[in-house]
Amino acid sequence: MSQIVLFAIDICAVVLLVFGLYFPRHRRRDLVVSYLGVNIGVLAVASALSTSNVGAGLGLGMALFGVLSIIRLRSTELDQHEVAYYFSALALGILGALNTSSVWLSAGLMALIVAVMFLGDHRRLFRRYRHQILVLESAFTDHVALVAHLEQLLDARVHAVTVQRLDLVNETTLVDVRYALTDRALTTEPGTPAHAGAHR
Repeated sequence: MSQIVLFAIDICAVVLLVFGLYFPRHRRRDLVVSYLGVNIGVLAVASALSTSNVGAGLGLGMALFGVLSIIRLRSTELDQHEVAYYFSALALGILGALNTSSVWLSAGLMALIVAVMFLGDHRRLFRRYRHQILVLESAFTDHVALVAHLEQLLDARVHAVTVQRLDLVNETTLVDVRYALTDRALTTEPGTPAHAGAHR
């Protein structure tokens, strides 16, 4: 009976994770299927292994290896927060399948995972910080001049910039830049209340 309760808690947790957190925030429909499939697949495999003679550690190790292979050999790019959702869905499935003497401990750990993802992926957490890869229509050999140009272009404070390609013939610079928006840029950014009010 406790196993059925854990199955139900896992399904509720992954539904909340995917449809309550991930999709409203990031809107990638294809990953909804992936997260649900990973969770239910791991739940099914781990549950079957827990009742067989095959070691549960071996089975869970194979499941982890399979998910890591999917992430490593993916055909489309995934951001780090999307990888975190993968592992959260995986962890929920494992917790839902493990035979434990305390259902509430497993339920609490599932709730902890969902809570951490809610807070860690919240839009208000470090909301002024950004990361972009830019192609500049000038060849910058001076790092100080490059940073000054980026700060003026982005209306932001640049914290780190890495030149990935410098083309002196075509006069272009490919840079990986990490920066924090100024208060003025943040209030005029699309989606903020101030920006929405300015267009009424």
